[in-house]
Amino acid sequence: MKIILVIAISIFAFSSCSLFEKYPGYSKTKTGIYYKLLHIGEEVAPPVIGDYITVDINYSTIYDSIFFKGTRTFQLTNPEFRGSIDECFLMLSDGDSASFIIDGKLFFKKTLQTKLPNFLLDKSQLKVGIKVNEIRTQAQYEKDKEEFLKWIEDFGEYEKLVLSKFIKEEKINVEPNHEGMYFISVRSGSGKPVEAGDIVTVHYEGKFLNGKFFDSTLKRKQAFEFVYGSEMQVIPGLESAIGRMREGEKAIVILPSMLAWGDEGSSTGIIPPFTSVIYEIELIEAISRNYDDEERPTEEQN
Repeated sequence: MKIILVIAISIFAFSSCSLFEKYPGYSKTKTGIYYKLLHIGEEVAPPVIGDYITVDINYSTIYDSIFFKGTRTFQLTNPEFRGSIDECFLMLSDGDSASFIIDGKLFFKKTLQTKLPNFLLDKSQLKVGIKVNEIRTQAQYEKDKEEFLKWIEDFGEYEKLVLSKFIKEEKINVEPNHEGMYFISVRSGSGKPVEAGDIVTVHYEGKFLNGKFFDSTLKRKQAFEFVYGSEMQVIPGLESAIGRMREGEKAIVILPSMLAWGDEGSSTGIIPPFTSVIYEIELIEAISRNYDDEERPTEEQN
């Protein structure tokens, strides 16, 4: 059945090239989503509403400039509108990977409920890469979660000891907030505070408690821009810290794993499970979403 599906898709793709010359190699759904299957897994049945799905996902401009990449687990819900990203997840079976092209403006305005970021022009398409790692029913997910939490309980306790020792040795005299985050303001900012929906630009450097760096926008010489308050943009601790800052402010934050990469670690394997991390953050700019659509530069103006 899977082989027949692959052949059918291949025939359709070749026969419809003239129809979709705008995006060669892609087919189009009735709801306006362009898609290209990159790999077919062994499973045939796609997920259903209510299932939990674990995916590697990346968002990029139509020119393949990636602005988000990560692994996420979430419960599938009914698509809220035609052509939404929720439809993409429902099209793939376990082990499948595909590239999708969706309406960028609808994604940010309806899915994330915010404005387009600066790097996406009005009416721009958004490219989404998805690889399905696992599909579980709600019952399977709850059972796996309970068993895993029992197994890793000792690892969580060890992390607490390591973090406590670090705080004591470094003589850090600030108290953690209710989430467990240590926030140390290095330089005050005089600009606007961050609000939900703002297009935020930051420089950051991430390192382990031993001082070894694992990420740096300064070394890449490219600041990071994202929509504050939207899902799957940054780790929880970074979002919480940036939400306390003003434009121009610089801060150091110490994050326990539950505010970073948790009990699974990063998808790249660079950050192990149950690992506390440190970030140095500089808030460069926070653009309010309270502007008119007419103020957003169009493709012709650029």
